[in-house]
Amino acid sequence: MKVTVKKIDALRRELQFEVPKDRVLKKQDEVLAEIAKHAKIPGFRPGKAPKKLVESSHGKFAQEELLKNLIPDVYREGIEQEKLDPIDYPGIDNVVFKDGIVSFRATFDVRPEVEITDYKGISVTKKSSDVAEDEIAKTLDYFKKGRGLADDAVLDDAFAKGMGFPTLDDLKKSVKRNMEFDKDRQNRAEVENQIIDELIKRAKLHVPQSLVERQSQGRREEFVKRLKGYGAKEEDIQKKLAESEKQIKEAAEKDVRIYLILQKIAQTEKIEAGQDENLSAKVMEFLFREAKWEETKNDQK
Repeated sequence: MKVTVKKIDALRRELQFEVPKDRVLKKQDEVLAEIAKHAKIPGFRPGKAPKKLVESSHGKFAQEELLKNLIPDVYREGIEQEKLDPIDYPGIDNVVFKDGIVSFRATFDVRPEVEITDYKGISVTKKSSDVAEDEIAKTLDYFKKGRGLADDAVLDDAFAKGMGFPTLDDLKKSVKRNMEFDKDRQNRAEVENQIIDELIKRAKLHVPQSLVERQSQGRREEFVKRLKGYGAKEEDIQKKLAESEKQIKEAAEKDVRIYLILQKIAQTEKIEAGQDENLSAKVMEFLFREAKWEETKNDQK
């Protein structure tokens, strides 16, 4: 087997494969033998028809099966031989089967080297999740308007019972708990973003564009699905999609960049994930524990 490697850029690799006749013929015989087991050829029982007859009657299918079986094996052997580490599935093209020789091209990005050492002790600021009385009052006022009550309607136990609570005090406590939970979740997300921004600043790596495109496509599909859910027209969806393309790609590149950084930290710190665990989430838990925390009070206006 002949393999030629071409370096397109820092990460992109193009491999040209040429599989010799003897290996192609061996695989072809295996494929034809498998087809013969089930082929219905007049005058012959399954598995008893001559190879030439099977080939003439099922030649196109046999060639498709040959390439489907041969190319993945040859590709795997090639990347092992050249000691390459693809980060995504390859693009396979220029497939030629001529004079008993199979040749094809595989194009892919290799896994980049990630340089990140100062990821422990990142300074983060977490806002307080305390809920002030005026915030509770605004939420209750929102409930009141949602029930079609006038602005001067009294917030009392009767109102609370209508909301499913014995007393107004019970309603306020429930509102406060929910608001604290929402704030806590939002504040945690903000801390995570602080860590992510710092990691991106401190890390050095080339980002594989194949992964960026795959992530971008996922974001495009989610964008379209969301707009369709709102009842938007197809022409409006496509227009908004085109307008958002730059932001989609920037967000996708950030996703891929931080994914690779977290993978590197996991490798360095020997962090592993179980079958039902998310490795990136486990690395973030580690970074949370290692961070330098400071809490600030929320500004009340």
